[in-house]
Amino acid sequence: MDATAYTQDQLRELIQGPSDVEWTYEMRRQCQEILPRLFLGPLQASKSLEALQSLGITHVVCIRDAKEAFSVRPRFPEHFHYMVLDVQDSEEQNLIRLFPQAKQFIDDAIAKGGCVLVHCNGGISLSPSFVVMYTMQYYGLSWEDALHLVQNRRYCISPNGGFMTQIKEYESIYKAKNAIASHPQQGIVSVRRKRSDEDDEDHIQREGARNKRILIDDDDDDAMET
Repeated sequence: MDATAYTQDQLRELIQGPSDVEWTYEMRRQCQEILPRLFLGPLQASKSLEALQSLGITHVVCIRDAKEAFSVRPRFPEHFHYMVLDVQDSEEQNLIRLFPQAKQFIDDAIAKGGCVLVHCNGGISLSPSFVVMYTMQYYGLSWEDALHLVQNRRYCISPNGGFMTQIKEYESIYKAKNAIASHPQQGIVSVRRKRSDEDDEDHIQREGARNKRILIDDDDDDAMET
């Protein structure tokens, strides 16, 4: 089903999540399906070839701090397509800059009928932040609703303060992109108007400078006559 075809009632049900699932501590070590064919989990979920194949996983987004590279790494490159993102698990890390390439990888995989696992070391802060932003744009949700949707399927997620700030910022970013995409001509007109205004301003500045030179030349001529 096209994400844009959901009614408000259907979106509310999606956000609330399944009511028949009782969360247990052990589930922290497993991955959960957040969207159709998009799973979120920790490092442990990426270690079992049999478990990944049973879920139909075809692509894996491996997100890690550089110092974790020896353990958080592609384990079955002969079986799955991997994207590795080396980031810092700190509040200063810019996730918004890295997100577009992760989104493209996930989009391409799902478009081909694949299933994607997004994981980091613990599946608590880093990888959930990417999945919340993806969910937000996928369903056209606010950051609060996207966060609740992901949290209602993987209860243990808790993005750090810096990541939460970027998740909130991303809402206005993706909505602005959608607005431009749906009204491209307005964007062109706006750019042309801006360029026209800049040209007018340049013309005014040139005319002002020319008039100033004329006045100076006239003053010099008067001074010479005197």
